[in-house]
Formats: sequence, structure tokens, C-alpha cells
Amino acid sequence: MKSLSPSIPSSLRIFREKRITATIMALFAAGMSAALAQQAHVSYAQAVARARQIVAKMTLDEKIAQLHGIQDATDFRVVPGLPRLGIPALHMTNGPAGVGPGGAGPQKPATAMPAPVALAATWDPELARAYGKLEAEETRSLGSQLFEAPDVNIARVPQGGRVFESFGEDPYLDGRIAVADIEGIQSTGMLANVKHFVANNQESARHTVNEVIGERTLREIYMPAFEASIEEAHSASVMCAYPKVNGAYNCENAPLLTGVLKKEWGFDGFVISDWGATQSTVASALAGLDLEMPTGRFFDGKLKEAVESGRVPLATIDGMLVRRFAKEIEFGLFGPQPKPVPIPAFEHGSVAREIAEQGMVLLKNEGNLLPLDHATARTVALIGPYAVRPSTGGGGSSHVIPLYTITPDDGLYAAVDWQHMRLSVWDGSDVDAAVQAAKRAQVAIVMVGDQDTEGRDQSLKLPVAQNELIEAVAKANPKTVVVVKSGSAVLMPWIDSVSAVLEAWYPGEEDGRAVADVLTGKVNPSGKLPITFPRSVEDTLASNPEQYPGVNGEVHYSEGLDVGYRSYAAHHLAPLFPFGFGLSYTEFGFDALKVSKGPGAAGATVSFKVTNTGKRAGAEVAQVYLGFPSIAEGDEPPLQLKGFRKVMLKPGESKMVEVKLDARAFSYWSEKAHAWNVAQGEFHVMVGDSSANTPLQANLVIR
Repeated sequence: MKSLSPSIPSSLRIFREKRITATIMALFAAGMSAALAQQAHVSYAQAVARARQIVAKMTLDEKIAQLHGIQDATDFRVVPGLPRLGIPALHMTNGPAGVGPGGAGPQKPATAMPAPVALAATWDPELARAYGKLEAEETRSLGSQLFEAPDVNIARVPQGGRVFESFGEDPYLDGRIAVADIEGIQSTGMLANVKHFVANNQESARHTVNEVIGERTLREIYMPAFEASIEEAHSASVMCAYPKVNGAYNCENAPLLTGVLKKEWGFDGFVISDWGATQSTVASALAGLDLEMPTGRFFDGKLKEAVESGRVPLATIDGMLVRRFAKEIEFGLFGPQPKPVPIPAFEHGSVAREIAEQGMVLLKNEGNLLPLDHATARTVALIGPYAVRPSTGGGGSSHVIPLYTITPDDGLYAAVDWQHMRLSVWDGSDVDAAVQAAKRAQVAIVMVGDQDTEGRDQSLKLPVAQNELIEAVAKANPKTVVVVKSGSAVLMPWIDSVSAVLEAWYPGEEDGRAVADVLTGKVNPSGKLPITFPRSVEDTLASNPEQYPGVNGEVHYSEGLDVGYRSYAAHHLAPLFPFGFGLSYTEFGFDALKVSKGPGAAGATVSFKVTNTGKRAGAEVAQVYLGFPSIAEGDEPPLQLKGFRKVMLKPGESKMVEVKLDARAFSYWSEKAHAWNVAQGEFHVMVGDSSANTPLQANLVIR
């Protein structure tokens, strides 16, 4: 048991108690003004002209040196500069959960943000914009110019080791969060780097696996977030991924890099390889790869020889350089730079705390056990390994060294009214002691979690000891709350034994205060699941090894469009918790649905009323789904997300919500036409609070 004194811990006394929304907006406005002032002096066309002038003055050796990174004892993730022509070094830093490894020298501390999957769970593009802006400001503060984020790969399987870095299983939600995140990053004058193009959906055999994906599946599921990142948010750079897609490695896949990315989508930025993802010299250069990282295994001496022998035209080399230089010039990165300012740790911590709170998802709350109330929870036992240490993020290249951390026990201690409540804390290593503490308390809170990481996939199972701890505590005290800190969906064999479950994801450095704010009702939870929680591993693609993790070096995406909640709906399978699901401390109602066609051949406006029917102020995420008519080339899944709005309501308050659907919402990818086609016939419009609860329904005919 941890002994707690009646005074507030010193780690908490230094923090200013501000509410966060005003901070977010002030930070964003200030950064936007600075970025506009910085970038307004040069257009992209002017930047291209200047880049061409610079490239024309370079020797072949100088050009080759600019097409790959270097790595030594003092520089990491950097392309060296060329002072003779005023070309600055390009320092990169990893993301996407805060500023990770990168820049010169050892990794430096930064704000450990909530995991990106938690950001997606907010269903709030404005928070995504603030998330990206904060990270980009810290990128500049720590001496880099390119932030390797966002990761928009679809969570095809919840077992994916980097699901925590991404925005979930739905391409529409993924795209909306990604666009806002990139806009936030680039509002500061830093370069965004959307990754990993394309279909980097598992860690198992990621360097060599060949993913066999149909054209329609690729276009409708795995490409839309990248497409939006380029066409809407204008990401300055793209990172090509490790795996093969339909037989060709991503970083030498000409149909994807040149055909789709650069020609079809009009991408005018530059493509960099994932670290070690380059597999060739000539094929990669001709396919559209612009920069090899981290070193020049293929784009150094081998590339020079290929140019001299005529296998790679010099014009191709020049184009690779012009693309990167022009984008850096457009963003104001050539020439004198503003002096980096120290990270405002507490202001940025406030933003991180707000996002963590808004992303937490209340999955169960039997008998309204939460929020904790001193009338019914005068004694609380806080138990478990993640009750005494913060969960600041996942592992791998996205790891952030936090500027500070708030432990869960300190956070809850600071939030509790000690005149009426008592708290005891146990790490759960002594199960018998934890059980006795639970018996003595009116409410038991068990905090558990996992540690997902790049480089390996995960099983969906919490450690056996943690599941056994939950079962033992729940048997001792029926009023048991489980707080799960995970990077993806987890299995919950104990779900029927506990009264409440809060999915907190990886909350970041403000773990303790953010979780406490939700448990005590200071914040009313409004997060919604961006991924489906299965009842068993057998309900996922892992039930067929050819689909995941693959057989003989190949993964077949034979499920087609039936990914995530689409699959559950298509196969009439009930998940543990559905995509889009999340409870609140209040209740909401939907009515007054109206669907009207737009002025064009396709498009519509969906309007409806949302009412807070409970006794607390809270936010609801209203979700609009479509069911498609029959399609000769193959039917669409039974329902798919096409729009959403997050609505804040006072008790008894109602608001009309309007969601506009454009022609793309009613379209499918035709493999015959190799283009988007609007489906013809009767669409089913569904509105509700999750993919499994759509009380408002109507039909709309598109001809």
C-alpha cells in the first residue's frame, strides 16, 4: 500500500489550473498568424523557380549527397546541408504521439501526447488541429523542420502493433482527423509527413510481406485518408511503407507513387522512404521515391553510377531535388530562421490533458456507479500496475520522453474531496492484499493496460495476471471499476463481473489528472470507439492465417471491403463493443430526421435534432451512415460512416444538426472504369450514436 499524506503532491502544485479550450484556441490563433506571416512572401511557383536555379548550380556529387540522409554520432534523421548554395540541413523528428527521436544529438524531452487512437476517439477535428499544431511547435523548438506524422494506416486488424499510432478502422473518420492534424502541423511552417503509403497494416513480416489487395478495396478502404491528406490538407511530404503491395515494394511501386500519388492526386511535395524501406536504386528512382532514409544504401554511390551509365536520367535526379527544395522554400525553411523558443511545458500539458479527457470512452456504467460521488464512494481502493505508474505512450520510434508525468494515484488523490472520501493505493502485485483492500472499500478501481509497440503485433489479451487481478477484485467488491490503458481493442473476459469500464487508451504525460477528471465527473466522457472491440480473437481476421498474418510471405485481403464494423454488419456478428460506441454521464435523444437531395446529380443534406435528455451537460457524437443499393460489380457493405458532428448540450437543450453529403459519399470505385462511380438506386440513411444504434432511418433515391 502506498501511504498518502493529506497534502497535495508537489508535482501537482506547480500546475496552473486553466481550462483548456481557451488555451487551445489562443495557441492555434497565435501560431496561424506567425505561420502566415512566414509563408506569405513566396508562392509555390516562385519556390519551384528558385529551386530549379539552385539545382542548376549543383555538381552531380552534390546532388547525390542531397538524395539521402546521414547517420552518425551527432546527427540522426537528417539530410546534410550545402552551405555553398544556401541549402540548409533538413532535420526530421519522429511522431506521431509527440516529438520523438530526431534532430541532432540524443532524444530530447517533449510533451507526451495521448496516443493518436485516443485523438481519433474524440471524433473532433478541432482537437486534431490543436494536436498537430502543438507537436509542430515542439518540432521547431527542438531543432527539426519535418514532423513524421500523421500515421493514417487503417486498423485492418486490432492486433496491429501500431494501431495506437493511427486513427482507427474507418477511412472517413481517419481522413477527417488526418486533414485537421496536417493543417495544424503545417500552420506553424513545419512540414507534415503523412505515412505509411500504403497498407502498412501489420507489423508481422512488415519488411517483406506481399499484400494482395484488390483495386476496389485499395481505393475504398486504404487510400482515402491519404487522398484527403494530399488533396485537402496538402501534406508537404509522404513516407512510403515497408511492405509490397501486389508484388512491388511500396518505395519502388511506380503505379502508386507516380501514377496515383503524383499524377492523379497532384501531389507536389516529396516522397521519403521509411527507415530502410528502400529496396533498389534504379527502380526506386524511376518509380517516384525522392529521398532515401536514413542513409544512402541505394541513393549514394549506386545512384551516381546509375546516372553516369544512363539508367537513371539526370532530369529525374533534378526533379527529385526540385520537389523537396521547392516545398522547403515555400514553407520558409531556406534562409534565416527564427530562434527556437523553449517548450511551454504546462500550457502544452493542458492541451494534452484536454485531448486525453475527450478521447476516453466509457464502455460500461452499471447502476451509474460513475462518476464517483462522496455519498456512495466514501472509501476507494485504487489497485493495479497502472494505478501507480502513468501510461505515457506506446513503444518503438514513436516513443516520447515526457517533460513530466502525473501518476494515476497522485491525480486521483488531487481530485478527491478528502473531507468526505478516503483512498488507498495498491499496485496489485500482492493479490491477496488487493482483495482485502477491495473488501474494505465501497468502490474498487482497477487500472490495467498493455504496452503495444512498433515491430511486433499483439494478441488482444491483457497479461494473465491483470485479468486474474480484475476477477479477484470484482469477486470481492461488486462495485468495481476497470480503467483500461491500451493501444487498441482488448479482450475482456471479466466484462460481466465488473460494474464500469473506462477505455483511457495511452493518456500521455497527463494520465493521472485526465483519468481522475473523468472518474470524478469533472469531465463528462464523450469519446467514441474508432475501432470495434471483438468478443474473441476468432471474430477477427486472425481466424484465417491467409488473411492475417499471412502464409508463405503473402497476406490476402480477401475480405475486400468488409473491414472492421463493416465486417460485423455484413456477417451479422455482434461485437463486444461496436465502432462509434461510447456512453456518457447524461443521455441523448435523436429525432426530426430530414433528408433532402442536393442540387447536383448526387449529394444530400441530412438534418436532425439531438437533445440532452439527462441532468448533466455533455457532448454527443451524432453519426450518419449509408447503406448502398445493389451494385452490379459487387455490393457495398451494409453500412458505412459518411458524416458526423460532435454536439455540446446543456441538460434539456436541443440542437438541430446538419450533415452535408457530397457525391463521393454515394460513390463506389469501379474496377471496370477505374474511377469513382455514383451508385444508382435507393440508399438507406441511418443516424445514431454508434454503428450499432441508428434510431433515425430514411431512404433516398439517387438517379
